[in-house]
Amino acid sequence: MNHTLFNQFGFKEFVIDAILNLQFYQPTDIQARLIPAILRGESVIGQSQTGTGKTHAFLLPLINKIDPERKEVQVVITAPTRELAQQIYEEVQKVIRFNPEITAKNFIGGTDKQRTIERLKTQPHIVVGTPGRINDLIKEQALLVYTADAMVVDEADLMLDMGFIFDVDQISAKMKEELQVLVFSATIPEKLKPFLKKYMENPRYSHVEPKQVTAAKIDHYLIPLKHRNKSKLLVDVCHSINPYLAIIFTNTKKMADMVADQLSENGITVGIIHGDLPPRERKKMMKQINDAEFQYVVATDLAARGIDIKGISHVINYEIPSDLDFYVHRVGRTARAGLSGVAVTIYEPSDEDALNRLEKMGIAFSNIDVRNEEWIEIGPREKRKARKKEQTEIDKKAKSFIQKPKKVKPGYKKKLQDQTQKYKKSLQKKESNKKR
Repeated sequence: MNHTLFNQFGFKEFVIDAILNLQFYQPTDIQARLIPAILRGESVIGQSQTGTGKTHAFLLPLINKIDPERKEVQVVITAPTRELAQQIYEEVQKVIRFNPEITAKNFIGGTDKQRTIERLKTQPHIVVGTPGRINDLIKEQALLVYTADAMVVDEADLMLDMGFIFDVDQISAKMKEELQVLVFSATIPEKLKPFLKKYMENPRYSHVEPKQVTAAKIDHYLIPLKHRNKSKLLVDVCHSINPYLAIIFTNTKKMADMVADQLSENGITVGIIHGDLPPRERKKMMKQINDAEFQYVVATDLAARGIDIKGISHVINYEIPSDLDFYVHRVGRTARAGLSGVAVTIYEPSDEDALNRLEKMGIAFSNIDVRNEEWIEIGPREKRKARKKEQTEIDKKAKSFIQKPKKVKPGYKKKLQDQTQKYKKSLQKKESNKKR
């Protein structure tokens, strides 16, 4: 047996074979902390940012515990989006192909429910899927989850945001009382805590603090919109880079459609991912993206959480997300597996507060502009803000000094403007001399 530090966990031979095939040699922080507890049957809460190896932190020990002789459901894994469920299912397949006696099925919305029910004449050992579809199949008495020993709730905070925690609750209620519950989430919001308390008694909690808020090899750039057309500026940005794959984020599905249309009109071939795409189209689009058919993809934050699209070299924020944690999730799509990446954000004056908060979170921005499809370094935002403030102070002084005459004559407005401008110039000269 080849050497891997995963040997320390006492995994079965087929799991070690799968680990070596995946080229995993050293457990990540969250894997080292949680795999032993999961193998012991403990419930756990794993809090960590994207790209920390949490999927295999639960998959490897759970698959290791499957008893192929029991022809019934033993593990249920829920994910908030079809794409994430599909991705987890594919990772399950990479492990269980080393033990063909273990079976797994993926159940997601947008597929033929009747055909799915027919496929459930034999129950799989491992169930992966979206909560809504799994819950439907349980209600139809087609999927029998009362035999399951463990349940995984992946991306739990997003599950809550998308309104799926009710379905998760319904699924859990049909399962064993002594169920092993594994919850993974980037954040643990207050509204999630009642669910955790209901189903988890003294869980092992592990919070892997990121060494830094985003990957070390991401360069973060800011481009001011100024008074330009935003979609035209985005086209210029796209022409100024030569990405392997760039993902362009918007805050809404409507804006994603508009941006994709505008890029297409400018001769840029672009893919699109958001929740309103029909299931078949979404599946086809993900396949085209993974087959490198597009150089640019426009997406909503659906793609920012958990979905691992290979080869993203650039992330472009067409809009800054209202929840700034999503900035971290978005840029986390690039610079994965030790590679480098570039994150570009187009910003407006109204975004200033959000940018200040991102900087306080530890993100260091470089300030650039795009002219003639080339990147040009510009001064920091602080200098521009100071200059604007100084200009405002001068305007106030000039306004208070140059008063409107009590008796006005024709042409007084122009005369007043000339006097104001002359006075402002003298003030600016004085300020300039002070700084020398």
